[in-house]
Order: sequence, then structure tokens, then C-alpha cells
Amino acid sequence: MQYLDFEQPIADLEKKIKELSELSVADDDVLSPEIKRLEKRVDELRESIFTNLTRWQRVQLARHPDRPYTLDYIYKITENFVEIHGDRYESDDKAIVGGFATIDGQSVVIMGHQKGRDTESRQYRRFGMANPEGYRKAHRLMKLGEKFDIPVVTLLDTPGAYPGLEAEERGQAEAIAKNLKMMATLKVPIITVVIGEGASGGAIGIGMGNEVYMMENTWYSVISPESCSSILWKTWDYKEQAAAVLKLTAEDLEGMDIIDGIIKEPLGGAHRDPDQAAKAVKEQILESLNRLKKKSAEKLVESRIDKYANMGEFKKVSNKK
Repeated sequence: MQYLDFEQPIADLEKKIKELSELSVADDDVLSPEIKRLEKRVDELRESIFTNLTRWQRVQLARHPDRPYTLDYIYKITENFVEIHGDRYESDDKAIVGGFATIDGQSVVIMGHQKGRDTESRQYRRFGMANPEGYRKAHRLMKLGEKFDIPVVTLLDTPGAYPGLEAEERGQAEAIAKNLKMMATLKVPIITVVIGEGASGGAIGIGMGNEVYMMENTWYSVISPESCSSILWKTWDYKEQAAAVLKLTAEDLEGMDIIDGIIKEPLGGAHRDPDQAAKAVKEQILESLNRLKKKSAEKLVESRIDKYANMGEFKKVSNKK
């Protein structure tokens, strides 16, 4: 288990527990009380730390290398998953995966950003940063869902769309914009869950949902804290302050009515108990499906457009003196 910097006190205690557990002592009564005391202290410490996380610490948790990714959730919450490849234009982008599946017998089109676990797979998936082909593959999948009247589920986890020159040459902005236009009027339910990082157009390019949820330790923003810091302060050193002012956590976005709810994670993050995290995601998806499938296509489109049109606040300023 990899520990983040703010988890170091927990790591130290768990190391001590492991060392004591491995000692060979004839009388087990000598060590058992001490091990139990330390285990209780770990539970108390974890509770204290994870109920008082800063925004930057939640960003760190969203990026934890052991955190479940899209395919982990797909394999845990769906049955009969059949992956669809290619965009029918250029190639098959490995940074976005998706296909047809069932969730407790309910057919869905499910897709999301996919990161890698090691150096080779991270390069293969480009750290979850999609090229235009990825968004065009997603477009193809969502239109197939509409054609067969199947709801769409999208899982967001990306540091942004791929920023390479070749991506721009092949129409990165156009591919994302085309997806937004299509999703606004898609005639089937769209349910979106932020499972990790939700950065900029790279995330919303598959994330315009009728209902949008964030897992407890995720972030969703137009820009990452590091990039915001580099623009405002010309250095990444102020990323913690940037995270604080961006208000990018699930709690922040729920308070601004940008998302529809927060999916609780196991104490310590989704990577601590991936099965429990997947169960919570599945329950929310099924709850949303049961609610949305009762709406007509016209109502789904109308409510989705209204949802995004009503986001944000503005004031009219008169020029009259």
C-alpha cells in the first residue's frame, strides 16, 4: 500500500503493528494488548485525518496510483461487458474505453477515461488523456446507445484532453465541441460519475449528464491546481493555494449545484476497499437509472439543457449614471 505524505503517521503505526505481529513471543498475551491499542489508535487517526482533508489532499487522493480506474469499475459493477473499439475515422484511442454491458440486467452503454498502472500501460493509455479519436469513439458509442434506446453511463478520470500538437491538428477542440452538442440533445439518459480527476474539456467531453455525481475524494474543475498556480504565480509552488480557491471538491460543487450528489468512499479512499467503492457507484447508477428511464426523450433533453443553462451566477450592470 502506497501512502500519501499526510498519511505518514498512519503508515508509521501500521509498520509498528506489522513488526510486533511478526515477533516470536511464547506468551501471546504480552503483545496482543499493545497490538490492539495501536490498531485502535490507527482507526482514530484515520478518522481524524480523513474527516478534515484539505482540497489539495483530496486532489492527491483522486490521483492515488492504487485508486480504481474505469475498467476496474466496469468489471466490478457490470455483466457481459463487450468493448467497442475505434472511431471509424482514424484509430482506436486507448485513453477512453467503452462498450455495451448490463448492470443487474439493465442494458447500458458504459465508457470512461482509462489510466495505466505502470510505465508501459501509462504510456499506452497516455495517462487517461484522450486524443480526438477517443472523443469520436465516445460519440459513436453514445449515438449507438440512442439508436437502441440504451442509457449511457460515463466515468470521468482524466488530467485533461491530450495537449499534443498532433491532437490539435486532428481537431481536438472540434471533437469535444461536437460531443457537447450531441450530448445536449441525446434522447436517452446520461449518468456521469467523476471517479478520479475531472479536468477541463477533457472531462466534460464525455460528461454532460442528466445527473452528475462525484465520488467523495475527487475533483472537477476547468483547470488543475498546478496549471492554475503556474498561470497566476508563474510557478507550481502555490498549487495548494490554487486548489483552495478553485473550489474543486465534491462538497464545493454540490454546494454550487453543479453536481447532483456525492458518492461516499471507504474511509481512507476508494483504493482502501475497491469492492465497497464499486458497490456505492453501482447503487447510485441503478438509483439514477430507475428515476431517469421513466422520463420521455423530450423531457430528458429539456432537463439536460436547462441543467447546464442554469449553472453559474451573473449580475447585470447598468451603464447609467
